[in-house]
Amino acid sequence: MLHVIFFEPRIAGNTGAAIRLAACTGATLHVVEPTVFDLDNDTKLKRAGLDYHDLAHLERHPDLDDCLAHVPGKLYAFTGHTDILLPQIQFQDGDGLMFGPEDTGLPVEVMDDPRVTSRVRIPMLDGRRSLNLSISAAIGLYYAWGQLDYAGGM
Repeated sequence: MLHVIFFEPRIAGNTGAAIRLAACTGATLHVVEPTVFDLDNDTKLKRAGLDYHDLAHLERHPDLDDCLAHVPGKLYAFTGHTDILLPQIQFQDGDGLMFGPEDTGLPVEVMDDPRVTSRVRIPMLDGRRSLNLSISAAIGLYYAWGQLDYAGGM
């Protein structure tokens, strides 16, 4: 099983879409708090996740240390600040794919954490700043899951 980590997400709809993504792939979605929305009652989160909330494995964590204690594999920090591209990574079962807040990305101190195996960038055309958070998570997760032969899926 793969792990998707949203570090302090700020847009409820992206987290809702990630809940749906987790439900459809069997991944665990870890949300590191604080968030600026209510994970239990936000209408945008519920609308984006549709009726998949009960099918997803969602874990909430008060901080990064608590979250990473639940991720047994390697940890990959997704960022635009690296030359290591997604296709260069060989994912394994239990690995974690970590994404930062929509407006800032992962803080440097998080990416520099000694538990981070590597920083990873999703290829894009020059001059483009970033992809949407839930789209980035989907690209990364499906790439990693594909390397695992879509274990449990089809």
